Amino acid sequence: MTEPVVRIPDAKVALSTASVYPESTATAFEIAARLGYDGVEVMVWTDPVSQDIEALRRLSDYHGVPVLAVHAPCLLITQRVWSTDPWVKLQRARNAAEKLGASTVVVHPPFRWQRSYAREFVRGVWRMQNETDVRFAVENMYPWRYRDREMLAYAPDWDPTNDDYRHFTVDLSHTATARNDALDMVERMGDRLAHVHLADGNGSAKDEHLVPGRGSQPCAEVLERLAAHNFSGHVVVEVNTRRAMSAAEREADLAEALAFTRLHLASPTWVPGS
Repeated sequence: MTEPVVRIPDAKVALSTASVYPESTATAFEIAARLGYDGVEVMVWTDPVSQDIEALRRLSDYHGVPVLAVHAPCLLITQRVWSTDPWVKLQRARNAAEKLGASTVVVHPPFRWQRSYAREFVRGVWRMQNETDVRFAVENMYPWRYRDREMLAYAPDWDPTNDDYRHFTVDLSHTATARNDALDMVERMGDRLAHVHLADGNGSAKDEHLVPGRGSQPCAEVLERLAAHNFSGHVVVEVNTRRAMSAAEREADLAEALAFTRLHLASPTWVPGS
């Protein structure tokens, strides 16, 4: 029998700065360096450091941890970060990515009440994509649910594969919350899948962002499929550690997530004739 060949994955494994919340962006760089992550994805939010390109550059240089991606401020709590104009937010995210050497800007679909932005979103993202080498990777979201009611909070759609974008981000906590098939979504994204937010979930209406392996999502299978298809984008650990009782417990969760990701990205690939 032919021995399995263990691939060295092309994908880099990054830590989302959101994964250390309520700790700071600066703490995320420190932890990423100590645990051996390949880089970070900066979640731009209310932490002033996350909005400051020069401060981020100094952190990156000091810790030797590159910024691989920038998550544009698309959350409810960041509606006033980097302007109230959503297009300005994307322009500033692109500018930050270009100056920091990041390859990807992660962006959510608009909220439905952002009517003008939603109407122009697909065309606008294409227009901005054509102006830069930075990839605008639109992320899958989910319907909002309360008891037996469901609200479609995103437009043109919470599922970006229903629209025409050049690049996608798949988030496995969001597939859990949406209760859709993560492997099917990855398949539909195809070669336009540029970026992965790795987390787990159990289908709760709450966006859980569990450590991979602690929920019902096929995290291992997705990583193994990416490895088999020579995925060269970034896999970003984006988990919720808010319930950690100590800094040591938080760091242990992030170390476990990194080990899980590296293990399944480097799963054996059998050579022909095995």
